[in-house]
Amino acid sequence: MSKFTIPDRVLYVCTGSKCAKRGGKSLYKLATSFAKYHEGKEEIEVLRIECTDRCDYAPVCTIQPGNIWLKEYSEKEVLKLLKSLDKSPDAI
Repeated sequence: MSKFTIPDRVLYVCTGSKCAKRGGKSLYKLATSFAKYHEGKEEIEVLRIECTDRCDYAPVCTIQPGNIWLKEYSEKEVLKLLKSLDKSPDAI
């Protein structure tokens, strides 16, 4: 039986129709690659979700735990935030 691990942080990326068109799909691909090669203190998992029902603010993503919601973001902003989690995980 394989060992089940719980990640320190989970990034949920909305890839519903409106979010996907506005960058959610490309952020999902980029963040998945970042998490795969990330060598920081905290383990990060990236999950794609279909819809958060916040289409007016697309693209939308959230980081848990911490209940951090990002709206109308750029990929650069999200990656910067993920990198900063290792420096000060409680600062958010």
